[in-house]
Amino acid sequence: MTVFHYTITEDRQTIEHLLREQWQAGKKTVHLMRMAKSVTDENGEPIDWKLPLFVGTNLTFSFPEAQSTYVPEERGTLNVVFEDEHIVAVVKAAGLSMHPDRLGQTGTFMNQVMAYIVNQGGQYAEHIHRLDKGTSGVVLIAKHPIAKGLFDRMLEKNEISRKYLAETDGLLKRPRGTIRFSIGKDRHDPSKRVVSISGQSAITHFKVIDRTADSSFVEAELETGRTHQIRVHLAHLGHPVKGDTLYDGSETEDGHYRLTATSVAFTHPFTGEAITIEMETK
Repeated sequence: MTVFHYTITEDRQTIEHLLREQWQAGKKTVHLMRMAKSVTDENGEPIDWKLPLFVGTNLTFSFPEAQSTYVPEERGTLNVVFEDEHIVAVVKAAGLSMHPDRLGQTGTFMNQVMAYIVNQGGQYAEHIHRLDKGTSGVVLIAKHPIAKGLFDRMLEKNEISRKYLAETDGLLKRPRGTIRFSIGKDRHDPSKRVVSISGQSAITHFKVIDRTADSSFVEAELETGRTHQIRVHLAHLGHPVKGDTLYDGSETEDGHYRLTATSVAFTHPFTGEAITIEMETK
């Protein structure tokens, strides 16, 4: 069963207000929790949802019906860089598909994450954001439905900072800047995206942090999260990501392109803490 604990931080707060107003949990989730009497006190006794509670009251939230459909699949050791009762941050390898395209499919990142969650006694894991198959780096995973809803809204409101490290072909002349080009689908290739006036707004902030004789190392921060955004924006500047042959990048020996999601940062919606999660980069 999926479970998390929470301590009331505001006098006379009710479960009803906490779930519906503060956390804005989905109607289905709230209904199932109410029917299952799944909010309990320290002694495991169900709490009246309209009862005013006081600061310091310890609660347990359980989700007997919340289950993810990914088939658990263990394939080596998972690189976990942060974890609490609400989320887990895991490093995805380059070349690994993010999630199954059909029910029952295995061999993806989320199959591995699901195996990790099941081994902990859980049954729910849903990604909060995605990385392209060829992109490596940090991915946030929700461990229960309320966390999923909260972090999804934070992502929509640009309240989760996501930084990437890219190695590009050629030497970027500008040391820093902001790329504001809308991105849409390529009419001639469904796997590609292009800069398009009729596309969705896309904003990428960048700064050059190092250079070699024929490449630039660029830190990019997303303000929006369009498909292939960093790859398309850098290619449009004439400096595609090395190895990203889909966007005319030069080939690499291992066949992977050089783009890594290095960090995410946010204010934790359950604890109020400022959280920065980083992975080591060579």
